Amino acid sequence: QVEVVESGGGLVQPGGTLRLSCAASGNIFRIYDMAWYRQTPENRARELVALISDDDSTHYTDSVKDRFTISRDNAKNTVYLQMTNLKPEDTADYYCKVDHKYAQGILFSYWGQGTQVTVSS
Repeated sequence: QVEVVESGGGLVQPGGTLRLSCAASGNIFRIYDMAWYRQTPENRARELVALISDDDSTHYTDSVKDRFTISRDNAKNTVYLQMTNLKPEDTADYYCKVDHKYAQGILFSYWGQGTQVTVSS
């Protein structure tokens, strides 16, 4: 079993900065993609915000390009999301997803419990 825990959310003014962290722990064999999603009460479908692969290639949704940066520390099994120039429309619950492969070859995705980000003056 792998546990995924996010942290770093909170209330910030427009134009402000936040850094989210997501740490995976437990029976870890190999982690592949790590990603951040977000969800709002108006849109229950989780939107992919940013993804980083095990080769450090990254992908961002258009609305956060040039404002958000995803990075990972493989030694700590942790992924980060540095968010700058935050806008009210970034307000959402942010979820981390970790794609993990067990030694037996089974690939499974684990989600964290979410962390709330509110951008408001």
